[in-house]
Amino acid sequence: MQGRLNLFQRMMLRWRELHPYNPVHVVRVPAALERARLQACIDGHLEALGLTGLVVDLKRWRFRYDGGPARANLAVCAAGDDPLGTLGREIEREFNAPFPAVAQSTPFRFVAVDLGGEFQLALAYDHFVAGGDAIALVLKGIAERYVGRPPGGSDTARFERYPPTYRRLLLRHPLRALAALSALPGMVGASRRAFRPPYGRADDQYNAFKYFSLGPRAAGGLRGAGKAWGVTFNDLLIAAALRALAPCAAERTHQPRRRELAVASIVNIRDDLGAGTGATVSPFLASFRVSHAVPPGIGLRELVAAVHAETARIKARRLDLLSLAALAASALMWPFLSASQRARFFVKYYPSWAGVTTLNVNALWGRGDGGEAPFDYLRAVPTGPLCPMIFAVTTVKDALHVGVSYRKAAFSSATVDQVAGEFVRCLESLHEGQPA
Repeated sequence: MQGRLNLFQRMMLRWRELHPYNPVHVVRVPAALERARLQACIDGHLEALGLTGLVVDLKRWRFRYDGGPARANLAVCAAGDDPLGTLGREIEREFNAPFPAVAQSTPFRFVAVDLGGEFQLALAYDHFVAGGDAIALVLKGIAERYVGRPPGGSDTARFERYPPTYRRLLLRHPLRALAALSALPGMVGASRRAFRPPYGRADDQYNAFKYFSLGPRAAGGLRGAGKAWGVTFNDLLIAAALRALAPCAAERTHQPRRRELAVASIVNIRDDLGAGTGATVSPFLASFRVSHAVPPGIGLRELVAAVHAETARIKARRLDLLSLAALAASALMWPFLSASQRARFFVKYYPSWAGVTTLNVNALWGRGDGGEAPFDYLRAVPTGPLCPMIFAVTTVKDALHVGVSYRKAAFSSATVDQVAGEFVRCLESLHEGQPA
């Protein structure tokens, strides 16, 4: 059997020609590290899921898994005196290390960071093969095997390797697609009002990484503010990102036209395909942007209200489908662009300062066996050519873990520290009842 690469997968393969596009997920395994046993658990689980022997036909945009032994790449390192620093450096290295040519390859790499009585297991993957929700199930299954727990939501019966493509989405919702396309002029106009992020060199796509966490009080404050204000979790994150980034784009206030700041939201549209309840491996992603002038002194609640009004309009008109039209258009133009033009394409025509992507691991893992997430979990998502910073927010247990990736050509480490600090202050102020 063969599968067809969907629109987003094809674009990811084009992007990886510019720079590796490798997300990294990390699960904390509460058991002492034994390399041979871990290798056996990884290989056994990948083989059970049928995720071995990947073959990609780039001429016909098709792929298949031929099966066979996994022989996964597993590196092991000691955490030393700085466990988070060690993990961060490993994540950053995996961001920027290319996978082999995709004609026939193993698109997964593992790194175990030994903490003594337990360890962090990081999985880096070539993004075109899988979505983040699928990877969370894969890692859970490996961790369960290692600690000797019975399999939960990661069992093989729920894993679909060859799901339908976006074509089914258009066939199921043709009117929605047409309505979204009618809004294309508006998207072009919004792009012309958006202030472009800074790039020293657009072709320098080296990704760096930082991490921070929000505890139960801040996470509870987010949920409480969302209910009280009638907005979504995503609305609050987008507004906090806009507030945090605004000082970096102070020059926009002096521009005659490009005076707005744009932040993108990456959304999973898997359920729109009507592919059933089983977990599918392939990524099904779309995005939308929220632009706002973010004037000095604007309150967080006022900004959240403006963001919510925009996201509600986008959801009602399914304007996230516009991002698929933009990808299709860029795919048609791609063969005629130089490497430099490809690197600058989205910066020029679809400027966004950051992206926000969320994953609720509690809900995802709970589908199979109920209850709270059994393991701690962290995600790191690379920037790609769409924007120079990504906030990957993961809800697990009673906390929020935030991995921040960024282009070193666009932001210094000190600037990212300031942005992350303001992002945290905005969210923590919600618990304190005094929104910034």
